[in-house]
Amino acid sequence: MILPIVAYGDPVLRKVGIDIDKDYPDLDILIENMKETMTNASGVGLAAPQIGKAIRLFVVNATPFSEDEELDSEERKFLATFDKVFINAKILKEEGDEWAFNEGCLSIPDIREDVFRQEKITIEYLDENFEKHTDVIKGIAARVVQHEYDHIEGILFTDKISSLKKRLIKKKLENISKGKIRADYRMKFPLLKRK
Repeated sequence: MILPIVAYGDPVLRKVGIDIDKDYPDLDILIENMKETMTNASGVGLAAPQIGKAIRLFVVNATPFSEDEELDSEERKFLATFDKVFINAKILKEEGDEWAFNEGCLSIPDIREDVFRQEKITIEYLDENFEKHTDVIKGIAARVVQHEYDHIEGILFTDKISSLKKRLIKKKLENISKGKIRADYRMKFPLLKRK
């Protein structure tokens, strides 16, 4: 089932997610719904807060980046199969040079900004079968994971841009929270005035 994506301004996007266990109600259905919602919105990641749930869960499918001819063949090959579920994730280490990449967010449609992040992470998480993993991820895949991880920490990509850029997009952000935006997918707006 395709779920509505929560728009900028909703308090759930600012909550630090809580850990869940394998008894979380209908977890397998929730994960499938999140994957379907992400794909429907042409996203490469979706975190539970973006569908109104303040829990430590996000899904990532970076395969669309595998078509990028500017990336080396090894990274494209890695991205082609990078489709994962992250439960109770914890980034243990971020390392390497910070590099800029133009990011967007399904909760903040029509706004894209360059965000600086480190190039390599070590992350510990549980998969959908509650098996524990510790992975070292780099490049575009690391960036996607860092972006989604920020969501379960109550952080948005707009928090990582300069104060000048924040001032320049302030009105756009207000309009998004009021529903004065057109998205190609279902959204839930916190300040939408019903007529």
